[in-house]
Amino acid sequence: MSRVLNNVGPIKSETKEKVLRAAKKIGYVPSALAQQFARKKSGNIGVVLPHVPKVHLFSAYYFSEILSGIGEVAQSNDYNLLLIYRDLSGKRDYSTLFRAQKIDACIMLGSQNIPEERAALAELQKQNYPFCLVNQRFDEEDYCTVDADHIEGSRLVVEHLIHQGYRKIAMLNGPLSYSNSEDRYKGYIAALEQHKLHSTLEYADELYYEGNYSRKSGYETASLLAEKIKQSDIDAVFAANDRMAIGLMNGLKEFNLEAGTDYGLVGYDNSDGSRIVSPPLTTVEVPFYEMGRQAAKLVLQTLENDKSTLSQKSVLQINLIPRESS
Repeated sequence: MSRVLNNVGPIKSETKEKVLRAAKKIGYVPSALAQQFARKKSGNIGVVLPHVPKVHLFSAYYFSEILSGIGEVAQSNDYNLLLIYRDLSGKRDYSTLFRAQKIDACIMLGSQNIPEERAALAELQKQNYPFCLVNQRFDEEDYCTVDADHIEGSRLVVEHLIHQGYRKIAMLNGPLSYSNSEDRYKGYIAALEQHKLHSTLEYADELYYEGNYSRKSGYETASLLAEKIKQSDIDAVFAANDRMAIGLMNGLKEFNLEAGTDYGLVGYDNSDGSRIVSPPLTTVEVPFYEMGRQAAKLVLQTLENDKSTLSQKSVLQINLIPRESS
């Protein structure tokens, strides 16, 4: 009976029909654990998330959108999600999750280009465990990756500011241990160089600031920028995500500086918050939901023995959303 209900091994059609009729008659519900044991699968897709103290990840547009996309594909394919929090300062041993049969595949959010992470990912690849990185690339490695074209997105927002007449454009970026932060910086520099707004990188460095993608880091940066804006040393700011842009906007209001009037401001992500702040925030729309869907599809294809997805790299396009802040 268990072989029929768990769909394991060759079974005569007559026998299968008899067993299914009997199970339906008595209202039998098969044990999920028994099914997993029989199939030698957990039925789970693991999603690795960074554990950041005092940060509510599920309230962040970035994580909620990607998780929603992953969840839709997983649910439609009868898989569950197992959320795994990674301590940013702790050991990273993702392969244990596979060896313990807790997960069948893994999707990584918030991966960083640091030695501990690289070693853990290399071990997964060595063991041929299916995993996919979202919004983080290691160009020299053949990892399954879903990303967005952040170089182009960053270039578009700086181009937009230049076309609006701004010339002294500062950047508030996230940590460069993330490839998407590095890409945003590359796009920023490329646009400045194309329009000959500086002759050396040192000029850009004077206008470059780094936060951690939190609203608080944007708010705290306001004190560093306020005097420069008042003295016209800075006339616009490109913030690498909406949370930092909104924090910066709120912080600069305390110095009587209004976005769209005293300086131009662009964010990145097209989060819900970008539409409801005053003034509404110019931003870049990143298809995070679709990135989550794509990552889930790729790891599920791997589970169906399509090993070509183990090294597939997918890059999604983005769009500029002009609003009043610039």
